[in-house]
Amino acid sequence: MSKNSSEVPNDPMKREGKNNKNDQNHTGDSNLLIHQLDRDTSIQCLVRLSSLKEIAILGGGCDQYGNILSSAELYNSDIGTWEILPDLNTARKIWSSVFMDDKFYVLGGVGVDKTTQLTCGEEFDLKTRKWRKIPNMCPSRHGGDGVIETPTNGEAPPLVAVVNNVLYVADYASQEVKRYVKNINSWVTIGRLLERVTSVNGWGVAFRACGDKLVVIGSPSIHGETVTKVNAWVVDEGTSQ
Repeated sequence: MSKNSSEVPNDPMKREGKNNKNDQNHTGDSNLLIHQLDRDTSIQCLVRLSSLKEIAILGGGCDQYGNILSSAELYNSDIGTWEILPDLNTARKIWSSVFMDDKFYVLGGVGVDKTTQLTCGEEFDLKTRKWRKIPNMCPSRHGGDGVIETPTNGEAPPLVAVVNNVLYVADYASQEVKRYVKNINSWVTIGRLLERVTSVNGWGVAFRACGDKLVVIGSPSIHGETVTKVNAWVVDEGTSQ
């Protein structure tokens, strides 16, 4: 991967330019967006959403009583309607989601006991309208497999992004970038982050796709001061390390 970086002032009043919109694949916390879609969020929080063209899928999260949910819904912006989807195989909150190969994927999250950090993923086929559970799809950040016990909300969701239908993850602990190998459900390290990014268990770091690039936004500590930096990589599938 070829790399480049730039510094961004922490003062938001000094930032210029319009926001870029990626119409193909958007992932993130969705309360504000759901309100714009006339969706009542009073009974659901810590939900995740991803969009692909006119379709947005959200699911999981928890209700007003703190119960972790497995429900999922699809919004079609062309006709302005919601569709209730089959439940996830595993209820979860604070998870990551992406579209890849015209399918919807969820990774990781906190399980129903509110302490189990899940490493399983799920695939939703838009044609069959069915979920498929994928064990250990989310790479473990602490060794081992299956699930990891962590404090509630202790870790950020997996930092994932998709470029050209290839899934990548930024491991904040090892400072590595990994590529998902679909046919063997495994991960291979393709490089390291340009410089160590300061985070609190992954919180405070953004990992996104932008065209053919992977972008990391974070704040390394330099001489006791924090400066927000943007690092970008042009993906090269021929690079193995």
